[in-house]
Amino acid sequence: MELQTLWFILITVLFTGFFFLEGFDFGVGILLPFMSREDIERRTIINTIGPFWDGNEVWLITAGGAMFAAFPEWYATLFSGFYLALLLMLVAMIFRGVAFEFRSKHSDPRWRSFWDWSIFAGSAIPALLWGVALANFIRGIPIDAEMNYAGGFFNLLNPYALACGLTSLSIFTLHGAVFLTLKTTDALQEKAVKTAKLAWVPAVLLSFIFMVYTNYETDLYSHLGINPGIIPIFSVIALVSVIFLLQKNAAGWAFAMTGIAIAFSTITIFMGLYPRVLVSSLDPAWNLTIYNASSSEYTLGIMSIVALLFVPLVLVYQGWSYWVFRQRVSTGGKLEY
Repeated sequence: MELQTLWFILITVLFTGFFFLEGFDFGVGILLPFMSREDIERRTIINTIGPFWDGNEVWLITAGGAMFAAFPEWYATLFSGFYLALLLMLVAMIFRGVAFEFRSKHSDPRWRSFWDWSIFAGSAIPALLWGVALANFIRGIPIDAEMNYAGGFFNLLNPYALACGLTSLSIFTLHGAVFLTLKTTDALQEKAVKTAKLAWVPAVLLSFIFMVYTNYETDLYSHLGINPGIIPIFSVIALVSVIFLLQKNAAGWAFAMTGIAIAFSTITIFMGLYPRVLVSSLDPAWNLTIYNASSSEYTLGIMSIVALLFVPLVLVYQGWSYWVFRQRVSTGGKLEY
């Protein structure tokens, strides 16, 4: 296997892991102001993701670092063209992290309400903008012959990208609601189940609309060589099954299905790109690919050795942390936030 292909696969895995893991804590943050008006329940909701949210964000940092090292031209074009969107996303995520730490520093209800809504905004904005970004990856953006982005911020906010953004927002919200059914007890768990059932409807409808829209706006399905696309169909099947699993009180399986839907959707997008990494809407000859955007073979070889040594250690450590904090969180337990 070519080293460029190996690193493209690794970056796909990193983004898939990020969306799967960060997806549920984005969803929990989005639901926080709506699940309850009682502070003890809101603190319980935050505690379900308290041990995980910062570790989940490491996947994004690692994906960005891998992109910078393996495909510097991809990184440069992406971060220049998507600068304002990525800056907004970064500020939202920083503010969200601050909110987790600051809301418990004062007991004033207005203080806590402000930080609760900050957590909501810091979760909803990235959940929306990541969908916008991925849609533009496959639809195409104005890239010139010098690999420079030749458009503006509002080129990114086209109807197709916004449809994808709303889809990712709805799926992450559902993912978070199902996660809460696994991590809470008693009345809060009942609220989580009801919320998950409500969130399922827009998630499925928007996913279907986005799949149809993709057929007309991109070459994703034809580029895959699969029509209409087996993997995205499996993603929708997994998403549809969630409501039936919730009816059977099989929350663990429901969470697995929302995770599969997110993972398969991400994999579909990257498969549809390969060997491209960014599509030029100006001229297909100006597409960025794993070949014209990559580092040297020597650099990729060194990086492969480092990744082989350290990636398994990171996976083991994060798996261990989830195992340690696997218990449900109740309103009667110790609350940190």
